Formats: sequence, C-alpha cells, structure tokens
Amino acid sequence: MTFLVAQTEHGAEIENKKVTTDAEELFLDGGFVVPKNVSNDGFVVPGNNAFGNSFRDYSAETDRKKIVEELYRQSHINQTYDFVKKMREEYGKLDKVEMSIWESCELLNEVVDDSDPDLDEPQIQHLLQTAEAIRKDYPNEDWLHLTALIHDLGKVLLLPSFGGLPQWAVVGDTFPLGCAFDESNVLYEQFKGNPDYNNPSYNTKNGVYSVGCGLDNVVMSWGHDDYMYLVAKENKTTLPSAALFIIRYHSFYPLHRAGAYKHLMNEEDHENLKWLHIFNKYDLYSKSRVLIDVEKVKPYYISLIEKYFPAKLKW
Repeated sequence: MTFLVAQTEHGAEIENKKVTTDAEELFLDGGFVVPKNVSNDGFVVPGNNAFGNSFRDYSAETDRKKIVEELYRQSHINQTYDFVKKMREEYGKLDKVEMSIWESCELLNEVVDDSDPDLDEPQIQHLLQTAEAIRKDYPNEDWLHLTALIHDLGKVLLLPSFGGLPQWAVVGDTFPLGCAFDESNVLYEQFKGNPDYNNPSYNTKNGVYSVGCGLDNVVMSWGHDDYMYLVAKENKTTLPSAALFIIRYHSFYPLHRAGAYKHLMNEEDHENLKWLHIFNKYDLYSKSRVLIDVEKVKPYYISLIEKYFPAKLKW
C-alpha cells in the first residue's frame, strides 16, 4: 500500500513523501508492532489507552484519576510568572550533573509520570515506543527519531540529583504565563487559585506580550519540556530548530490541539508547528504495554546521539 504524507523538511520546502509497505504489521527492532492496514497516514491511532479508556480522558474513573487531578490542581495554582523566571534562572546554570544522553535515558527507568492518564510504565519505554513508531513511518528523518527519544528526558528533574522537584513542576500540559489562561487548558477551573489569575498585568489576552512576538519570547510553565530545551540548546546540539520546537512545546496541548495562543506565534513558529503536529500523534498514541527490547535498539540511537550531541552534557 502506498500513501502520501505532507511534511516539511527542516530548512526546506514542503514536499510529498511516499511511504510504501505490503505488510499489514511491521515489527521494529525492539519488537514494537505498528499495524499499517487501517490508516492512510502510516501509523494507526488505537481506540483506547493502556487502561481501556479514551486517550487524554481526564474524567474517566480510573485508579489514576485522583493522582492526575491533584497534580493539575497543584500545577495550576503554583505555576506563576515569577516562579518560572526563578526556575529558569536556577536550572539555566546547568550545574547539577554531567552525563551523556543515553545515561539520562536509563535514569528514566526510575520515573513514572503522574500527569499521564494513559500509561503508568517507566518513561524510557514511552520514549522508545514513540521513537520506533516514527522511525518506521519516517525512516530518513533521523533527527526526528532522536527528538522522539529525548523529548521527555527533562523528567530527570524528579530525581534527587536534579533537585527532586515535585511532579507538578515537571510534568503535565504546559501553558504560557504572563497572559490570560485560555479556557482550552485542561482542568481550567483550577487556575482561579493562581495569583496571576487576577493580576491585571497578566490576565489579558496579550498580557506582557505583543501579537506575533514569537514563542521564544513567551514564558512557559516550568517543567521537563523547557528544561530539556535549555539542556539541548546550551550544550550546542546540531538538531534543527524544528526539533527544539518539538522538545519545548510537545506538552503545549492548548496550542497544538485547540489552536489557542496562536496570536503570539511568528512565521518560524508556524513552520515548526507542522512538525509538532506530526510528532504529537506518535507521542500520544504510541503508548502501549508492548515493551521495546532496549538492547536491540540501543546501538541505533547511540549512533544518532553521537551525530547530534557531544559525548557528555551539562544538566
């Protein structure tokens, strides 16, 4: 079967890419199964998450519901403009740890994301599931494979050697500070307890920003996204700007799912958002209890790390 996927090459024009396969199911190196016989876009979006519910269903009665709701309550109350400024100043020093990308991947064996209603497996499995699914549909975009592998590495912030931050300061959907909270944010009502909610400097549509200022100039809620973006950028990665955009904004669901805050975007943001939309499908829907054989795929991802990053990074 052959299908066309519209995509943007980083730094190049949009082109149609052909992906051809005769198989109904494809088995990647790590044993992850990607069925190919339903969607016209390569990757099949499953109907339910690992718990049998719809993806990102925050109302579903599951054992994780109270955990997820409490995390967002804390996040929406405590993530303020001033708080994020302080965290970016502190963690922008990159003076916590020095280690390689793969070493940080292995640390995620110790991390479970309390904000995720769809999966409770160690995070390294989520990284590899996402990367392997993208690798099959976009075999020539090695930068995108690596971006998928590292996009959640900032969750090491939960570990003691990185400050042992609470889950609400590391995971969950991200949102801008310094302007009004959009109602498309998950569990929006919780923002009413945030000091910025009634601050006239921050509670208008533009707030401290101007239309078209660019997302680089917008203060986002602090967490693993912004931290990994800082780590990659300051350690001089050679990944393209679309990769850094994906890393920083992959949890910005109000933007890439609801179209909120687009008035703050500039032209480059709009171009990079096309890649984020591609990535998001795999990030969200590849979550599965079918585990990747880490040792089988490790050599491939080590080769990508060596291509795009220094041997050791400051964190």
